[in-house]
Amino acid sequence: MLTNLTAQPADKILELVGMYRADPRDTKIDLGVGVYKDASGNTPVMRAVKIAEKQLWERETTKSYTGLAGDPAFHDAMIDLVLGTSVARDRIAAAATPGGTGAIRQAMELIKMMSPDATIWLSNPTWPNHPSIVKYVGLSMREYRYFDAETGGVDFAGMAEDLANAKPGDVVLLHGCCHNPTGANLTLPEWAGVISVLQETGATPMIDIAYQGFGDGLEDDAAGVRMVASEMPECLIAASCSKNFGVYRERTGILMAISEDPKNTAVTQGNLAFLNRQNFSFPPDHGARLVTMILTDPELRADWQAELEEVRLNMLSLRKQLALELQTLANSDRFGFLAQHRGMFSRLGTSPEMVAKLRDQHGIYMVSDSRMNIAGLNEESVSILAKAIIDVGI
Repeated sequence: MLTNLTAQPADKILELVGMYRADPRDTKIDLGVGVYKDASGNTPVMRAVKIAEKQLWERETTKSYTGLAGDPAFHDAMIDLVLGTSVARDRIAAAATPGGTGAIRQAMELIKMMSPDATIWLSNPTWPNHPSIVKYVGLSMREYRYFDAETGGVDFAGMAEDLANAKPGDVVLLHGCCHNPTGANLTLPEWAGVISVLQETGATPMIDIAYQGFGDGLEDDAAGVRMVASEMPECLIAASCSKNFGVYRERTGILMAISEDPKNTAVTQGNLAFLNRQNFSFPPDHGARLVTMILTDPELRADWQAELEEVRLNMLSLRKQLALELQTLANSDRFGFLAQHRGMFSRLGTSPEMVAKLRDQHGIYMVSDSRMNIAGLNEESVSILAKAIIDVGI
């Protein structure tokens, strides 16, 4: 049977990594991979995570399974982090998953159970795994306009016009903050506008929040999510701990499902546990336990938040430096949007041909759609990138 398989398309980002490693130039810059890097190019273990791991090593007495949906304490800690007090706890079902990707996959499986004819509405552009998972699960999908390449901002008028075509039973997938791949985010008035469209159409929101704390801070990054969750009767939320806790390889995520009536929560919870059982039985616990320890210990939480703020401000500083250097070199404000974007990513809005020129002529590696990882820069490489962008004619 194995001879019946056909080769899958190469992962573009992993392919880019291979090209970068093979490049002998000392001045090469990797802006492709979606992980945070410090000024030395490392992805460090956060201080609070190291302390929690040591405490866990000393205290843990078993490696037995947790529940099918994971540890309820992890659910509570993450619900508090993402939603605060915006939604009554008895309306929320939750399940731990292998990373944020696992949460998205389980959400799509849940949607297929609830509304098999649903259309999933995805932003154009979006994270490539979104359409890949939707297609693999067998759901229909449509795109809504999102990024305006001319301004580097959100095309909200186009977004609202497209989403007005959604129907009851459809699901609109939104990025909670730090939009991947563009870095362009909705303002709070625009979030309110999205809610109005959803209420008019009867479509259900699903929010993917993978970068809370990387944009404008933990509370501000969750503001849109909380607004949607509090004003819509139902909502799905997929949250990841990979970036803001730096536990990438621990695969720590959660799916939350908010019901209009608390009477539905138990049934929803049972279905989340059922889906976990079908796909991987019990979710990973190590990363989830570390996150729970950090969020429920005042000292660990304070240290984690302080380091997370350092990470956020570092990326913001790099953004501002890049925008300023481009403004000086181009004698133009046309790159000002880079300072307005938030999170790890920005989309330059240029062509694959220009991206290839950056790679071939200057050793600068980014995804062909011109998404670049701002966290791949440091104070020295910002100047190299700025000069290269102008040199190739972007």
